Amino acid sequence: GEKGIKRSCQTVLYWIPVIFITLIVAWSYYAYVVQLCIVVYLLAYHVVFILFTWAYWQTIFTKPMNPLKEFHLSYSDKELLEREDRGESQQEILRRIAKDLPIYTRTMSGAIRFCDRCQLVKPDRCHHCSVCDKCILKMDHHCPWVNNCVGFSNYKFFMLFLAYSLLYCIFITATDLQYFIKFWTNGLPDTQAKFHIMFLFFAASMFSVSLASLFVYHCWLVCKNRSTLEAVRAPAFRHGADKNGFSLGLSKNFRQVFGDEMRYWPFPVYSSLGDGCSFPTCLVNQDPEQPTSPGHNPPPNKA
Repeated sequence: GEKGIKRSCQTVLYWIPVIFITLIVAWSYYAYVVQLCIVVYLLAYHVVFILFTWAYWQTIFTKPMNPLKEFHLSYSDKELLEREDRGESQQEILRRIAKDLPIYTRTMSGAIRFCDRCQLVKPDRCHHCSVCDKCILKMDHHCPWVNNCVGFSNYKFFMLFLAYSLLYCIFITATDLQYFIKFWTNGLPDTQAKFHIMFLFFAASMFSVSLASLFVYHCWLVCKNRSTLEAVRAPAFRHGADKNGFSLGLSKNFRQVFGDEMRYWPFPVYSSLGDGCSFPTCLVNQDPEQPTSPGHNPPPNKA
């Protein structure tokens, strides 16, 4: 029906930015390898190119992680919640459900964070994505350039995608600069390669500026152990909002995203710490008898 047609059109539109980036990258490969063809640069170029495309692929196709089943309301709890029409009575039910869950954040008014669309108690740092129409663990933002939510499961891949795409553009700009200068001084023959060399320099330098600002911003977020959403609006705890509530220090904040094993840091393979449902915080003294996680969700294979 009409809803199916509308959904199909939306799906096509969501993939347009990804197709655009893919075409730009494919053209840049042709322009650099075929048209410019500087043999001494090609080895380094292909190393950066492979890491960049690998990280981009992982960011696009790694599914965002959703809350474990223990955070979802049971059938009886759903019925009980629907029968209550008073907000305070509903909060009493949610507090009873949440007392055995590792949840420390609240709404700005101090209430339990609850998603009425997914019918679950939200874990810390979890948010509902209106595009994906589901709750995403440690959601950072929904990125149209990868047609995916950036969250707990793929944030490391997104960071490496920004790093390697920036390195890719800087490398092209630096190695293409001398030939770009020759173009303006008429030092190049008037062939098809002349256009590719000129436009390749403009495209790479333009993307370098925008990627550099975005990469520096996300490096700052990693150092502070915040998501984009938490930078806009500080998470609220029982005592009130605190923008540094999840910050554990520079080293531990970095390892939250990239893991403890240094050999995995440069590669887009899963190595982040935790399960995405609970996070250590400098504001809460963990009760040793309280479970830190309602269940075990093994991380994806590093391979």
